Amino acid sequence: MTALLEVQGLVKHFVAERSLFGRPLAHVKAVDGVSFSLDAGKTLALVGESGCGKSTVSRLVLRLIEPDAGSVRFDGRDLLSLDANALRAFRREAQIIFQDPYASLNPRMTVGQILTEPLALHDLVPPAQRRERVEEILRLVGLEPRLARRYPHEFSGGQRQRIAIARALAVEPKLIICDEPVSALDVSIRSQILNLLRELQDRLGLAYIFVSHDLAVVKHIADHVAVMNLGQIVETAEADALFAAPSHPYSRALLSAIPVPKPRAKRSRIVLQGEIPSALNPPSGCRFHTRCPYVIERCRSEMPELVADGIGHATACHRTSELPSSAAIVPSDGGFSPVLEKLVAAFSSGPEAVRGGGVSSLGTNPA
Repeated sequence: MTALLEVQGLVKHFVAERSLFGRPLAHVKAVDGVSFSLDAGKTLALVGESGCGKSTVSRLVLRLIEPDAGSVRFDGRDLLSLDANALRAFRREAQIIFQDPYASLNPRMTVGQILTEPLALHDLVPPAQRRERVEEILRLVGLEPRLARRYPHEFSGGQRQRIAIARALAVEPKLIICDEPVSALDVSIRSQILNLLRELQDRLGLAYIFVSHDLAVVKHIADHVAVMNLGQIVETAEADALFAAPSHPYSRALLSAIPVPKPRAKRSRIVLQGEIPSALNPPSGCRFHTRCPYVIERCRSEMPELVADGIGHATACHRTSELPSSAAIVPSDGGFSPVLEKLVAAFSSGPEAVRGGGVSSLGTNPA
């Protein structure tokens, strides 16, 4: 099956300093050789520390910023060769949900106007039918149609994020990029938004790129995970495989830092020494070698390639086969937090279970 999205060798360096005459003197290597693919109806999570290049990748995929090198193919088309008209048509098929629901909506427009705008821009619905279409979209995300007359400041954070999701759905996209969509929300509202995203994916066949630093959330929403460090992917695998047995030392350190509210749970805690290198001047060889507890001389001089095993678990590390078992990093019971355990139950429950305490995203009074 052909992938919906194929990214190869994506590179983006930002000029950080110029000479008196405008010549670039220093670059931030935000994205440096990123490759991945995404099938229709699936979720790929990009995870890593702040500043690792996750959000930049998402903007490069949509051509909100232009890459310096690499290729992006969407549904068989080369996105980097599209002219202005073709790029506008592509934007109908791929949308983005931003992190801050308080800043991503125009405060001067009503919800109805916000949702009508993309319908008019892409000429998807005749003017006489747009009001009906707006009401349909609002119901789809669990909001009452009467709310279309209100302004964004009249809603809670969770409701605003539902409106942002509705705006993305208005043009019937195939791909939605979720850039930290729940990080600005409290835990109870996060569960509702995540549940809504899963329901919409099942119903509409959407593909997601889910950008997040919260691995506990990623564990329960992603089909595939790519771990990024200093502009590069260091490990990629199916979500269950990566969380059960992370191969790269950096992935292991990230997983060991997830809080577990079970004092008796036994696991190893990996504490990385030293400071994070600067993307202005990343280390030679493996970019993680300055903090890696398993570093050898080869790591300092030779950059490892992302090599996959027989089941598609790919790792960029010279010592993958020599590292100790990762079994002690994540407790065998898999418990990250009571709230997220409730999330798992809500994702797989029917209406009866939801009424009994699960999370419903389609209630009449959503947060």
